[in-house]
Amino acid sequence: MKKYGFGVDVGGTTVKIGFFGTDGTLLDKWEVKTDRTDGGSNILPDIAQAIDNKLAQEGISKSEVQGIGIGVPGPVSADGVVHTCVNLGWGTVNVADELGRLTGLIVSVGNDANVAALGEMWQGGAKGSKDVVLVTLGTGVGGGIIVGGKVVAGHDGAGGEIGHITVNDDEIEPCNCGQYGCLEQYASATGIARMARRKLDKSAEETSLRNVPQLDAKAVFDAAKAGDAVALGLVDEVGSILGGALSNIACVVNPEVIVLGGGVSKAGDILTDAVQKHFIETSFHACRDTKFALATLGNDAGMYGCVKMILE
Repeated sequence: MKKYGFGVDVGGTTVKIGFFGTDGTLLDKWEVKTDRTDGGSNILPDIAQAIDNKLAQEGISKSEVQGIGIGVPGPVSADGVVHTCVNLGWGTVNVADELGRLTGLIVSVGNDANVAALGEMWQGGAKGSKDVVLVTLGTGVGGGIIVGGKVVAGHDGAGGEIGHITVNDDEIEPCNCGQYGCLEQYASATGIARMARRKLDKSAEETSLRNVPQLDAKAVFDAAKAGDAVALGLVDEVGSILGGALSNIACVVNPEVIVLGGGVSKAGDILTDAVQKHFIETSFHACRDTKFALATLGNDAGMYGCVKMILE
């Protein structure tokens, strides 16, 4: 095992780059702008330049570097080919080959949510476990599934798309994916706010939520923590939908730990308690002891997971 590695988490706005010791120590991190012009053709050269600059700055030879792990917002096949990243402007790109050619280093590529799950398993909320489900609750709902320490990526790299499990056959508004009734429409930050607006439109119940200037997920959880009955009902509804979906996933992969991450997870125990309550109520008996934890690595989880990929 060599001494160093790089973890690169590519987002639509910025690329987060971590310089690591292969023992899992984050030595430095920084960001570069994601240049989506010209079909995103500058993204990988910019990353290669940033890594070369770092090695020159530290006086480190490439012979001391184990490799580069890179996470991207789209499906990734086993050979490191990315099949369409709309947020980056990419069509089909062989990221492993191209970044490897630009840097002269070994490159491993994964989906961003999957590598975040690897990061939480390796050094985060699920440290010590090998069977993990990560659910990221942000603008959308992402997911990563790890069985026996290995990511379940699936045939086309689309495994772990937890956010697009159908949870409501009666939904009349489309999800961003084009389907109806996806988990993302209820358990994401935008989904929780949407449910709150629907609730207030249909009900005349007294609630502090009517006086909130910006009705978002945080406002719902804050009001629930303050004892607002309508907000508490909404949190229970989110817990029911998400807990039920996770109980179905548990029947398939039987995780030791389910980790909740993303911005919504900052609500803390009020969220995990609601989800776990409904998970237990709807779970197959052999899965009811599944542990719940909050993610601990935040926005760094993807970088950690990328480094873990190159250590495999």
